Amino acid sequence: MSEAFDLRAEPWIPVRLLTGESTRVGLRELFERAHEIGDVEVPLPPAAAGLMRVLAPIAARIAADDSERLDDPDLAEDIQDWLGLRERVLKAGRFDPAAVDAYFGRPDLEGRFDLFHPQRPFLQDPRLLAECVDAKGAPNPSGINKLVMGRPTGINGAVLFGHFTDTAPVPVPAAEAAWHLIAQLYYGPSGQCTPRRITTERTGSGDAAPLRKSVSYFAWGPELFTTLVLAVPVPQDVGDWDGVDDACPWEEEDLPDPLGPLAPLTWPGRMLTGRFRHAALLVPSPDGRSVTDAYLTWSTHQPPHQARDPYQVLERRFDGQFQPREADGSRALWRDLDALLLKDSQHDHLRPPALEHLPRPLRWPVRAYGFDQDGQQKDSVWFKATTPPVLQWQEESDAHMAHHIHHCHTTAEDVGKRLDYAARVAWKIATDTTVDLSPKAKITLDRRRPGPWASAASSRYWPAAETTFWQLTRPGTDSDRAGRAFVDVALTALDEAIGPSNRADIRVARARHKARNLILALLRPAPAAD
Repeated sequence: MSEAFDLRAEPWIPVRLLTGESTRVGLRELFERAHEIGDVEVPLPPAAAGLMRVLAPIAARIAADDSERLDDPDLAEDIQDWLGLRERVLKAGRFDPAAVDAYFGRPDLEGRFDLFHPQRPFLQDPRLLAECVDAKGAPNPSGINKLVMGRPTGINGAVLFGHFTDTAPVPVPAAEAAWHLIAQLYYGPSGQCTPRRITTERTGSGDAAPLRKSVSYFAWGPELFTTLVLAVPVPQDVGDWDGVDDACPWEEEDLPDPLGPLAPLTWPGRMLTGRFRHAALLVPSPDGRSVTDAYLTWSTHQPPHQARDPYQVLERRFDGQFQPREADGSRALWRDLDALLLKDSQHDHLRPPALEHLPRPLRWPVRAYGFDQDGQQKDSVWFKATTPPVLQWQEESDAHMAHHIHHCHTTAEDVGKRLDYAARVAWKIATDTTVDLSPKAKITLDRRRPGPWASAASSRYWPAAETTFWQLTRPGTDSDRAGRAFVDVALTALDEAIGPSNRADIRVARARHKARNLILALLRPAPAAD
């Protein structure tokens, strides 16, 4: 039998203290010292996004004032009463050590935070050892490489972050395995997986994890205590759960029934930690300090609960319906700012509920965690980004600045689109001798052959546009400057993409002139309406 790895005490969460020192803490110490911790430094953004959803309901259980807790459903019936309690909790400046000890010392939770507990391992299902078997009944694990994000699996897996193969798997330290476990439960793929035999049928396919291909936004306080209190989602209607006790997976009395109905989606625990579509089981080394193998399979085939994630932006699709904004590794965070600052009524987005009803003054940045993926198996890139303290510019607090930022953003987007089009036109003119260069001639572009200038121009435009954007957000900056400023950035990006050596060619010179005029046309006044 392996040794225990108790996540309450084991130092598995990397953090940075307010003193600047980096260290690792367990769950108990994290909450006891949250007011001394400046940031969570989990190097895997998908794991960090999932960890925040694990920590938020624990914070709700612990944060209290005069015996009232932030997870009290009766208090949540009146939003003003709940917000008042949150204000009092924030003023206390730290979690009560007695409340921290009371939660992590609950008798019913004994062993539930052990990563390798034989009956109730943390966020895992020990039944997989008997259910994930081959046709002869022998254990059929998924492999440690299947657990660790970034490692290749199978014979065609690309080597992204190290040289690992299924024939020579490398064990993972237990602390890091906990990160990847959380990341898989929140961002794991759909489709084929390790078969699980519960009845006579051996099923080997599952659904995508609840956060797959998404980006999450959190109000980020000056220390972790404030961050965690603000991460507790404002009570919202998540279904018919009146009179049903809320529970996170480690708080549930029994393991879930993979063939039964889903538990009600209660607030805040099940809403944040009860929507998993995968089941996992880690295989520890004899000393319990590392993980040597893992099982990953489906947890349920019931239709998922439809619920609004409190940390996601919803954007309107072409059919008028809303869906979570997908993560894009090439899209900088400042391009999402207006969706975080503006109210929802007049725009094609819905602000994350976690950024609503924030206490004043709003002098906090926003932290974003994203994972650029497709809906099935392909993982492209994960990212983490933090803004300056922009929440002070939410529309409810500073409508002028919120709309100024919206104007700057939409101007930058319009100029970026025009730059892409102009660069494609320029390449067409420079390389196709049949193009009619008369002023009124229409130039037909082939989307399959955009040429190299469009990509090169965009790669130069967006970083420079970000610098210009933050310059335009300085107090007292006039919105009327935005058009000229971003057009100048686009013209420079176009010239750099074409390159000085090419401009001596007469066709390139004409192409550049045409493209510059297309961009400059954005500065001309719109024609008067008839």
